[in-house]
Amino acid sequence: MKRFMVLPLALAALAVQAAEQGAAKPDTTKGQQIASQVCVGCHSADGNSVAAANPKLAGQIEDYLYKQLRNFKAADGKPAERQNPVMNGMVAALSDADMKSLSAYFSGQKLKPEVAKNRQTIEMGQKIYRAGDASKGLPACAGCHGPAGSGIPAQYPRLGGQFAEYIEAQLKAFRAGERANDPSKMMRMVAIKMTDPEIKAVSDYIAGLR
Repeated sequence: MKRFMVLPLALAALAVQAAEQGAAKPDTTKGQQIASQVCVGCHSADGNSVAAANPKLAGQIEDYLYKQLRNFKAADGKPAERQNPVMNGMVAALSDADMKSLSAYFSGQKLKPEVAKNRQTIEMGQKIYRAGDASKGLPACAGCHGPAGSGIPAQYPRLGGQFAEYIEAQLKAFRAGERANDPSKMMRMVAIKMTDPEIKAVSDYIAGLR
């Protein structure tokens, strides 16, 4: 009886392997087309936005970009997990394959980083980013986003070189609960422990990370 069971099990294993090998890879050419037609107005065709209100996407971690696009898209009759009138409208017509291709394309572009601009707050920003503040249970940003702000693939986004103004706005949105697509409320629990000056200082410091 055992010998007769081997063939179905082997066939099943081969089927799974074939499915994995045949899974469509992100089409970066298609991603570039979408970027040039849909995203260019806010993020530039190569993902290097020139307006601080719109984040730089070039060089961002592919999995993170894909997650954000999915979070902006309403699905199964439910509202989008991340609310933004512009982005919600932009992703509405994108398929899952489109979002994967777009994420792969932007991830492969070279980031043109920003710089830290406020010398008066560099020390405060550096302390928060590298050491946090144990007195109020504020963890170091570097623990998740890396010493140079490069992030950890599939877990935490790249921050280094991003617009300070954009980082500041997102931290304040997390603190206010206006942005709530962070796993396990991680960023909300961090941001709620930060003052406005601390948020501004660490945001400016991050912009200068390389």
